[in-house]
Amino acid sequence: MEENISFLGTGWSFPPEFSRARRGVKMISDETDIENSLEVLLATRIGERIMQPEYGCNLNEMMFEPLTLSLQTYIRDLVFTAIYYFEPRISPEEVTLTATEEEGLILVSIDYVIRSTNTRHNIVYPFYLQEGTLVTRQF
Repeated sequence: MEENISFLGTGWSFPPEFSRARRGVKMISDETDIENSLEVLLATRIGERIMQPEYGCNLNEMMFEPLTLSLQTYIRDLVFTAIYYFEPRISPEEVTLTATEEEGLILVSIDYVIRSTNTRHNIVYPFYLQEGTLVTRQF
């Protein structure tokens, strides 16, 4: 098995993928690991992780609120603070929100700098509630 040594970090992909051919878990590294970590951070509710009860962002609480200027400012602060405290590999520079024509979808754009390489990157996190379509009930 080939080991990937990265100074930006290596971790499990999310959701975890297991393979017999690789004899283990699919690993991701570098910028991909940081982007994956940000997506997990923004999708996690505070208190959801047992061993890290303060980890998360609580964006779900804003799900059905009207998108006012004060709510936009609050969401920006939530995202910025969560990244600042729980993703030490990057420095967030700007968080912007964009309402789309599709009702209920807000694009959260995050501009950040990777601290160890001083390179600028951005990620767009689509913030919306996924519908439970094609859900079958099994008893």
